Amino acid sequence: MKKYIITIICAILVVGLGVFSFFYFKDDKINNDMTKVKVSEVTRSVFYAPQYVAINKGFFEKQNIEIELTTGQGADKVMTAVLANQSDIGFAGPEASIYVYNEGKEDYTQVFAQMTKKDGSFLVSKTKQDNFNWKNLKGGTVIPGRKGGVPYMTLEYVIKQSGLNPSTDLVLDDSIKFDLMAGAFTGGNADYVTLFEPTASMTENAGKGYIVASVGEASGEIPYTAYFAKKSYIKNNSDVVKRFVTAVYEGQTWVKEHSSKEIAEAIVSFFPDTDLALLETVIERYKGIDVWSDTPVLKEESFDLLQTVMEEAGELKVKAPYDKIVNNSYASEVIK
Repeated sequence: MKKYIITIICAILVVGLGVFSFFYFKDDKINNDMTKVKVSEVTRSVFYAPQYVAINKGFFEKQNIEIELTTGQGADKVMTAVLANQSDIGFAGPEASIYVYNEGKEDYTQVFAQMTKKDGSFLVSKTKQDNFNWKNLKGGTVIPGRKGGVPYMTLEYVIKQSGLNPSTDLVLDDSIKFDLMAGAFTGGNADYVTLFEPTASMTENAGKGYIVASVGEASGEIPYTAYFAKKSYIKNNSDVVKRFVTAVYEGQTWVKEHSSKEIAEAIVSFFPDTDLALLETVIERYKGIDVWSDTPVLKEESFDLLQTVMEEAGELKVKAPYDKIVNNSYASEVIK
């Protein structure tokens, strides 16, 4: 009888060990199949809703990609992280890749997926202006971000289109760091500031400013934010890049097909200090000016406009070739 009991116990232990091993090594295999990709985004903003949707809805996970997301607070910092191999992929304006190429770096970065097609910042004024005109900036002081960055250059472009001279008709105070712009505006003497969402709406809701205009609506289509990586990374990780672009495209499509409320609910975890209703309002505002690209493909005409804006801002002496900076091969394949 005793021998019988021992036999049963041994059998149970063997079965139990087998079940444990199955699940343990099964999970381990899944983890081994997952590719960790370190992404540095230029800032945390609702402007990048398709990216957060792709993460929270599991679109990257479906492609066996685990995203390690950090916020660089500036395109220059994002590019530095990519060039130093601290990040695999950068998410910022394509101008950063143009600068690096023109510096003559052999392993320069290439843009392989576009996310936004318009400027996502809003002009916030200290005073309420129901019938705002860009000529109202004359004589005022504006906090526009870092000189040489797309937000700064796009604002300059809009100012020039309105007939004003950015150098003589107003003051563009570019001494404020990107992440300190809202605080400098509310606590300082500047008349205007350009802010991304949800910071712009939060500033307005706090009674410290008024949203008077959309820079993106005034400037028109421009390749504003895109994913890029070093040529060597793209070459050595072509399958990963393709799967990454597939997830991005699924995020873009999901945002296009769902309501502002559904999008807000999908990305709220990235904005824990922002009210859900405010998120919905912000997303509706972005939908209204059509900021998100329908596909990850960066078109040549848009790239040319970006370089024209950079030239007019005095930040670009020689245009970079489109086919060197932009690598649409993965995006084109994904959208077929």
